Amino acid sequence: MTNAPVSLVEIVRGPFVESFHAGHAVVCDAQGIVEAWGDPKAVVMPRSSAKMIQGLPLVTSGAAQAFGLTQKRLALACASHEGAPSHVEEVNTWLAELGMSDDNLRCGAQVTRDRDLKLEMLRAGEAPCQVHNNCSGKHAGFLTLGKHIGAGPEYVDVDHPVQIACKDAFEEVTQETSPGYGIDGCSAPNYAATMEGMARAMAFFATASGRGDRLSLAAHQIMESMIAHPDMVAGEGRACTLLMRAAKEPVAIKTGAEGYFIAIIPGRGLGVALKIVDGTTRASNCAIAAILVRLGVLDAAHPDVKTFLNPIVKNWRGLVTGEIRPAPELAA
Repeated sequence: MTNAPVSLVEIVRGPFVESFHAGHAVVCDAQGIVEAWGDPKAVVMPRSSAKMIQGLPLVTSGAAQAFGLTQKRLALACASHEGAPSHVEEVNTWLAELGMSDDNLRCGAQVTRDRDLKLEMLRAGEAPCQVHNNCSGKHAGFLTLGKHIGAGPEYVDVDHPVQIACKDAFEEVTQETSPGYGIDGCSAPNYAATMEGMARAMAFFATASGRGDRLSLAAHQIMESMIAHPDMVAGEGRACTLLMRAAKEPVAIKTGAEGYFIAIIPGRGLGVALKIVDGTTRASNCAIAAILVRLGVLDAAHPDVKTFLNPIVKNWRGLVTGEIRPAPELAA
């Protein structure tokens, strides 16, 4: 029997809870579930929250070492970046070092989410390229792995060796056989897992430093790269970057489309998985901030935390009409 999603985030107007966002959330350590809301067995596609898992074969294969990938590039391989100049330039340089170009990517062109660059490109009449896609770093990683193992160019095909390696890693760290996949916004397969499975996978990353096997060493290297370069993981003004910077201890935080979020907390050996069932970003931002405040990783009074934990709601005249807040079930 499955449990229903529970209210995690409330939208308040005046003295009333006008609406709410329901979801599932799980916190795991190396032994299993520490705390949960909703249904830990709910099967969900984690979307971009799985990128650090998809990056594991890049390291375990020896490709990252062979091509001299820096922490910055490993962080970029896990990123849903905003296509800012720093992201675009790094991906272009990475591709050039592989002897490749934008044409080798299979993620599709996307308009940059960096405001200044977007305006600059519009004024110049420049069309967006695939390097502007928020997943271009992950795809540069796919290309690096594909080149290292001598695989063909269509690396997003589900039966391509790159994607087979990603699936194998996914099932190993979630400790589940995935029931299936969907095609992500960047055209790569995205495998489903239970909420518990994803939280367990994040706990695997969080506790990786205490083990010496190849997969654990890779997980620790990827996690450390994300923590060292929060700007590469998302970008200025984005929840992942700001919350990682605001944290009182090292933490890797990664969003996924349709209301997913994960967190890796190495100092506590904890992994977090979160899903807002209606896919709303305002709710997933609030809920992940609330969980990390509850765990003592974030300070609720920090300005960047408050931006996501308790954003105010204004009307068209600029009057404050309410706020977004964690539901009582989630509030610390």
